[in-house]
Amino acid sequence: MARFVELGLNRIFRSRWGVALVIAALVLLVVGIGRLFSDGDDRAGAVISTVSPAPVLSANPDDDDSVISPEPPPSPTTSPGTAEPEAVAYAFASAWANHRNVSAGAWHDAIAPNATKDLADELAGVDPAAVPADRVLGRPAIVPVGDGLVDAVVTTNAGKLTLRLVAPDKHWLVDGIDWDAS
Repeated sequence: MARFVELGLNRIFRSRWGVALVIAALVLLVVGIGRLFSDGDDRAGAVISTVSPAPVLSANPDDDDSVISPEPPPSPTTSPGTAEPEAVAYAFASAWANHRNVSAGAWHDAIAPNATKDLADELAGVDPAAVPADRVLGRPAIVPVGDGLVDAVVTTNAGKLTLRLVAPDKHWLVDGIDWDAS
């Protein structure tokens, strides 16, 4: 009888299924022993997460600290004698799309008057050949975002150019560019 059991165990340990069965039994044994020494703490065998819980969000419209206003954003305003955001966006987009047969310096000089200093500095040294559009199609659509902040969506022959315009002193300038090829 002992010889029969010995032959059966040898056969089990030599097969893949037998090895997998022994490994599974060992894992269950280690987990069981770990639970014995956990002092009733259910987290002993659990993976500890370093992510903090998500904050509780409230969608109560009666809360005074809501960032969503039921009123539309204010319409863009300009100082007398300065260009409207639509005109600034159109001028910038036209200069941006006019990149054929112009040097990088000339291209930059054409867009800089309608850009903030930060954006103009960011675009310095950009190769205008990388501009995907060749011409502006139609007028920009102005989307008010806040007081002194609008987005202008400009349709071009190669996609949509979204310009972020700011007016820190009631003089509109392009402060950001986003491109969506279509």
